[in-house]
Amino acid sequence: MNKFWIILFHTYLNKLKTKSFIVTTAITIVILLGLTNMNRIIDVFDRNDSAEKIAVLDETEQLYEPLKTAVTALNKDLKLERYEGDIAKAESDVKEEKYAGMLVLSLNDEKLPEAQFKAMSIADSTVYADIQTSMQQIKTTLAASQINLTPEQLQKLYNPVVFEKIALEENAKTEEELNQARGLVYVMLFIIYFSVIMYANIIAMEVATEKSSRVMEILISSVSPVKQMFAKILGIGLLSLTQLAIMLSISYFSVKQNLATMKGGFFDFFGFGNVPIGTIIYGVLFFILGYFLYATLAAFLGSLVSRIEDVQQMITPMTMMIVAGFMIAMFGLNKPEASFVTVTSFIPFFTPMLMFLRVGMLSIPVWEIAVAIGILIATIVVLAVFGARVYKGGVLMYGKSSTFKDIGKALQLTKKE
Repeated sequence: MNKFWIILFHTYLNKLKTKSFIVTTAITIVILLGLTNMNRIIDVFDRNDSAEKIAVLDETEQLYEPLKTAVTALNKDLKLERYEGDIAKAESDVKEEKYAGMLVLSLNDEKLPEAQFKAMSIADSTVYADIQTSMQQIKTTLAASQINLTPEQLQKLYNPVVFEKIALEENAKTEEELNQARGLVYVMLFIIYFSVIMYANIIAMEVATEKSSRVMEILISSVSPVKQMFAKILGIGLLSLTQLAIMLSISYFSVKQNLATMKGGFFDFFGFGNVPIGTIIYGVLFFILGYFLYATLAAFLGSLVSRIEDVQQMITPMTMMIVAGFMIAMFGLNKPEASFVTVTSFIPFFTPMLMFLRVGMLSIPVWEIAVAIGILIATIVVLAVFGARVYKGGVLMYGKSSTFKDIGKALQLTKKE
């Protein structure tokens, strides 16, 4: 048993000290800090930029002031400035970058406002979109006055419809609870997806590297291949937990510091609020089970190849299964009750992501969770037993090996021992 722990900690410490581990961890931390501080970063650049100035040629002599008021309410950084020159002079000033753009205001035959916006580029949609929105408000107000609508009547037209959503199912999550859960589910799905792909690939590469350097011939003479396989799986597993602990701790404190500014768009849809502790526990559980499922699969697939170049080809079907599960989970974020999501959540290779999605987003019976976890654990056990036999024979195979026919050869070598 001592040899098992020696291999486990040797695998863990060797990978922990590699440049690739340190560099990827550092780069990931920088990216995470950038994402969680995105609002502050944008504010720094916005603070250094001068406000956008738009030259306004008001041919109507009545639209400039109400438009300026409406635009300021939408975007304080967008400055409208009345322009006294002609259109040609305004175009020249825009080309010389004295203004970000120019706006010509006029009335059509129905005495309703029209506008023409000119700029060196119209790629920045936020500039003209805010102006267009303000023009629409002014047009609606003028049209209402032409048909003698009072301000009170116009306000009634603008008032949003009352639309209350109530779930009749017992213990069903409210909209607020769904938003709170969605954030954690979304993050955990990415963690499960990338971790399984990355660390399963590391395990397969580790086995193939040792075989290509003939180190395996020395190892199998002193330690059984089965102990080697599980020692490597647990060693890489500890490595993944170390890396995730570092990244999640930094992300947690960074998000906590910036939570007050994380509003609108992404943060409204994927609300990060008070998530039930049960959801977090299920997330950790399905992450661990998913790791062991694919790590065991990757270990015996890696044992079938003796060249590092063949590893990717051998584990491609496994990678495709992970990708398929992730794509179904992304679909399920908006439709977690879909029959397709429900059925596939019981398929063990999809269970870590899809059942966790359903647990986080829905109130499902405990027996469904228990059945899915039972199937997943049973699959891991079967895969571990079968994988250990394949691994035991696979580590003795050399030469070009990149097809699944080699599984049969590996099993035959195992029986001969």
